[in-house]
Amino acid sequence: MKLNQAVSVRLQELLHERGMTQYQLYLKSGVPKSTIGNLLHCSYDSVKLRVLHELCQGLGLSLSAFFSSPLFEEDNLEP
Repeated sequence: MKLNQAVSVRLQELLHERGMTQYQLYLKSGVPKSTIGNLLHCSYDSVKLRVLHELCQGLGLSLSAFFSSPLFEEDNLEP
């Protein structure tokens, strides 16, 4: 799996766990709705750490918690 796909899946998981919509995440994080949608649809090859940090703040978790998922284990990611 590519890194941008792992970020998309993880973001979807967290939104589902919290019962949040993309719009609610936009309101809490300040990240534009279009950026959130593009992340979820893997429209970007890479993601800025600043954007992930803002999304994590909106989700109420740390960056380390975001990345503490089997999705980000080296064996699961393409080089």
